[in-house]
Amino acid sequence: MMFAVEEINQSPTLLPGVKLGYHIRDSCALHPWTMQAALSLVGGDSISCNPAASSDSNGDGKGVPLIVGGASSKTAMILSRVLGPLSVPLMSYQSSCPCLSDRQQFPNFFRTIPSDIYQARAMAQLAIRFNWTWIGAVIANNDYGFVAVKVFQEEIRGAGVCLAFVETLRRENIVSDARRAALTIQASAAKVILVFSWYTDVRELFVQLDNINVTDRQFLASEAWSTSTDLLQNLATSKVARGALGVAIRSSAIPGFETYLKSLNPSRHPDDEFLREFWEKEFGCRPLSTVASSPPSHAKISLQKASLPLCSGSESLEGVKNHFTDVSQLRVTYNVYLAVYAAAHALHSLLSCPDTVNPLRSYSSTCSSPKHIKPVELLQHLNIINFTTPQGEMFFFQGADIPAKYDLINWQSTPGGSLKVVLIGRVDGFDLHLNESAIQWSTGSNQVPSSVCSESCPPGTRMAIRKGEPVCCFDCIQCADGEISNKTGSPQCERCHSEFWSNAKRTACIRRQLDFLSYNETLGITLTTVAVSGTSVTAAVFVVFLYYRQTPVVRANNSELSFLLLLSLKLCFLCSLVFIGRPSVWSCRFQQAAFGISFVLCVSCLQVKTIVVLAAFRSARPGAEALMKWFGPVQQRGSVCLFTCIQIIICIIWLSLSPPVPQPDLNIPGLKVTLKCAMDSVVGFSLVLGYIGLLACTSLLLAFLARKLPDNFNEAKLITFSMLIFCAVWVAFVPAYVSSPGKYAVAVEIFAILASSYGLLLCIFAPKCFIILLRPEKNTKKHLMAR
Repeated sequence: MMFAVEEINQSPTLLPGVKLGYHIRDSCALHPWTMQAALSLVGGDSISCNPAASSDSNGDGKGVPLIVGGASSKTAMILSRVLGPLSVPLMSYQSSCPCLSDRQQFPNFFRTIPSDIYQARAMAQLAIRFNWTWIGAVIANNDYGFVAVKVFQEEIRGAGVCLAFVETLRRENIVSDARRAALTIQASAAKVILVFSWYTDVRELFVQLDNINVTDRQFLASEAWSTSTDLLQNLATSKVARGALGVAIRSSAIPGFETYLKSLNPSRHPDDEFLREFWEKEFGCRPLSTVASSPPSHAKISLQKASLPLCSGSESLEGVKNHFTDVSQLRVTYNVYLAVYAAAHALHSLLSCPDTVNPLRSYSSTCSSPKHIKPVELLQHLNIINFTTPQGEMFFFQGADIPAKYDLINWQSTPGGSLKVVLIGRVDGFDLHLNESAIQWSTGSNQVPSSVCSESCPPGTRMAIRKGEPVCCFDCIQCADGEISNKTGSPQCERCHSEFWSNAKRTACIRRQLDFLSYNETLGITLTTVAVSGTSVTAAVFVVFLYYRQTPVVRANNSELSFLLLLSLKLCFLCSLVFIGRPSVWSCRFQQAAFGISFVLCVSCLQVKTIVVLAAFRSARPGAEALMKWFGPVQQRGSVCLFTCIQIIICIIWLSLSPPVPQPDLNIPGLKVTLKCAMDSVVGFSLVLGYIGLLACTSLLLAFLARKLPDNFNEAKLITFSMLIFCAVWVAFVPAYVSSPGKYAVAVEIFAILASSYGLLLCIFAPKCFIILLRPEKNTKKHLMAR
């Protein structure tokens, strides 16, 4: 502070023509003495730690308009509340409690150290950056620790980082608390430990950890102990806390300060009690200049040190190397330096003549006098100062605070086995600037240590939080079919697009393969063989009937209808082949038309045959001879054509308005997707099936009525059995078709076509072929007409 004041007094631009003065008071680290010292400074009186001390010889009876002080947050709160009603600004260089940012409670408070909120956020960003998801915390049992861990938890919320435990250290029971915390650290899986506490508490914690040989933890240090020389020189610390990362008060070089320190001498500052005590401790002698000038208040102290020899006068700080002369890392010192410059710039603004730019001074037409400075005016100017420091940094207050700036440091081992502080980065507001390659970790390597409750889930799996445990503790579950996760630690699996499916590892979506009932697979070959066999058998029967076309069995009940029925059955067998193979636009249309028309032609022949049987027997009754005129060959052919034409018209309308189209069935899960003929119009397909069903039911009913008609060869019985099989097959077809997946639905339809075709072929033509080929003696008109 003395250096800064002298530097400002020598500046030609800052406070020209004005000399700054100062009073320095020792609070003796006691709150009552702190308050008394502050009030004495404001009131113009002197004060000393010695109750019997007389007034300071340099006191001029004038109160100071600003106080730089408050080495702790609690002290700063007391001073700010005391000085607040007087509007005296208080500028602290070390009070970091976030509560002091409240301008309602502390309107006169300023500080040149950032709020603890920023260092807690910086530590949270470090944890997130290095993917430390399971962290232990040891904090001081006061606002410093509680506020810090609260801010840390708020910052990590939603980032997948959790606190494994929070242990508190009370200074009154530091040994037992440190032992308990050490045991908790030993038992926990957390490898990274966050410590917000004073360095004396941390020292005891490290001793306890050393006692139980816990030396593999990575520590995150708060600014309260990250640069503590006592800890760095401690043997237990070098074992336990090697590689610690920490946030430290930012350091900056102060040009000329080292020279100023080494030039200090009690002979030039006879009233500086701090320098005199330092001199006596460093050189072990009493300065000559202070013996004669010691005030009566120091008589008792002088007698106690009378045993010290007198200094020779040749003593100098030039060759002294200790913490006092070390200017390599000026941290709190730099904050004091900034506080003095902030006060000087506020005074400079206050004492400057008014202009149109500064609205604060518009009420006055004259310049303020250095001898009549009002603290409330100085307070107003402190709120608006904005200047560049001698180091080239912009300085301004945001309420009570300055923009947050910290150093990021790393405790690294030296060849001698001790620890040293190495600068590895900086914190600027919410931004981290970190040189990761310069970090030496607790493991002694450049590999970032891991601290997790559960290892990150690999690609192809997702996290499943364990019930009753923090979100950082989870199990890894493989993604379901059709879902993937292509990165590590995925909380959810992503569903593939309908045209894609997950691979075996569930890490990528691959295009689904088109599948259909082909001629190359076993099922396709089997159905093709059965269809071709049915066609061949039908052709063979056709040849037999053609060869024996003049025999009574063939000629009975209109042989023309029998040949037409055989032709339709052959078409039924052949149409099933259209359902096999890759569906196309034309195959989808043709298969349904061929199926519908072929079966209608077949069932129409059976229905006309049944009607002819009934008409023939009824015409044998007296008075009904003319009935057969209405069911002659022409009428029979016309009836078949009429029934078939109706189905043809239905198919034409259906296939014209909304034909089936080849379309992959994406609703069925799996890598293979069935390419099938999608029915855009269910109504059209229902009409085709419904018409076939109507004819089949009518034929069954007529054949059932004619089953007991007298004849040695009653074809109505054969039609009845064939239609029973036909109806049973197609009734069973509906639920089987609906429940069959993919290409198997096509196979079910082919099976129904083949089964019903074989049923008709065997039931109607097998008995006739048996008589024709194996019982030719029964193939006579006499035998057929016998009752």
